[in-house]
Amino acid sequence: MVVGGSLTQANFSLPALSLFIGGARSGKSRLAETLAVKSGKPRLYIATAQAFDDEMRDRISRHRSDRGPDWTTIEAPLHLGPILHHCAADSVVLVDCATLWLSNHLLADSDLEKEADLLLAALHTCPAPVIIVSNEVGWGIVPDNRLARDFRDAQGRLNQRLAAQAGLVVGVMAGLPMVLKGTAPDGLA
Repeated sequence: MVVGGSLTQANFSLPALSLFIGGARSGKSRLAETLAVKSGKPRLYIATAQAFDDEMRDRISRHRSDRGPDWTTIEAPLHLGPILHHCAADSVVLVDCATLWLSNHLLADSDLEKEADLLLAALHTCPAPVIIVSNEVGWGIVPDNRLARDFRDAQGRLNQRLAAQAGLVVGVMAGLPMVLKGTAPDGLA
């Protein structure tokens, strides 16, 4: 149902996993948050960012303020599984974002394949629908250093696995959603 060009709380059911993917500042987080709000369910926001400097602390503070008080926020830069396993079935979970989560594991020298396996298993068994945000990092030039190439490759593999498991995949460019897989509720795309 569309009212004034936006989603309304209608009888739509979220798939077990939805993926919003796009470039930096594409609008993917905003659209993912909109879908979560319009689900009408209590909302849990799992933040993966870490504030290592003032700019990032300000960015995190702005995001939290923009979301408003109707979200429960949990900061989980590395260990998403235990949180996902204990979510209330009547809620909706938004993980923002898989890219920072993967970066955190890369910098912690984690086994990225093992961590990706654990994440996908946790997403599969989460009792609540999950919306996950991720960056598409493979459309640029080939990075000039090994760490950046390893990250780009690992992110591409993770995104493919998330998309394969997701019932809804929405690509976002310039704030515009493009449904790549599944069916989005009226008003999202």
